[in-house]
Amino acid sequence: MLQRIHDLYDELERHRVMLSFKGALSPELVTALLGAVERRMDLIEQDARTRKRVFNVVMECLQNLYHHNSNLTIGEGVPEASTEPHGVVMIAQSDQGYQVLTGNFMAGAEVDRLKGHLDRINALPPEELREFYRETLADGTYSKNGGGGLGMIDIARKSGGKLEYGFVPYDKDNAFFSLNVNVTT
Repeated sequence: MLQRIHDLYDELERHRVMLSFKGALSPELVTALLGAVERRMDLIEQDARTRKRVFNVVMECLQNLYHHNSNLTIGEGVPEASTEPHGVVMIAQSDQGYQVLTGNFMAGAEVDRLKGHLDRINALPPEELREFYRETLADGTYSKNGGGGLGMIDIARKSGGKLEYGFVPYDKDNAFFSLNVNVTT
């Protein structure tokens, strides 16, 4: 077991992982994770604009994990309900900038809607994405989780790239949503 811990550490170092977390999320934990990211970015990134962009993307991703989650946890291979959102987040440095990877369970019935939203975001050039953000903001409609669809648009705007995503069916009611955001420097 001790060798496996060293192997994991070595693997994380090779992939330049700054932060990795899997588990239940609370507002306090989201705040603590953001603080850890901010401190780490202050140490490794010289450009203040890049630090701010990465921090903003991480903040939006963590908020999405917390607010848009089907609240499933895995216990002995069997899903069980949880009162707190559950997810995974990993932030790594790359040759082109930074990667922010997240994953969480979501209602399977929402997959097509989210996929359509992400595809629309990815199809827009930066100036049209900015206009889409303004239109969505002015629309004023909100989902049951309080979001109006702005988070993903903002993530795409701040990252400067396309959102990479995937959905893996979990059971008849849920899917696992993965998001990879590359913040280029």
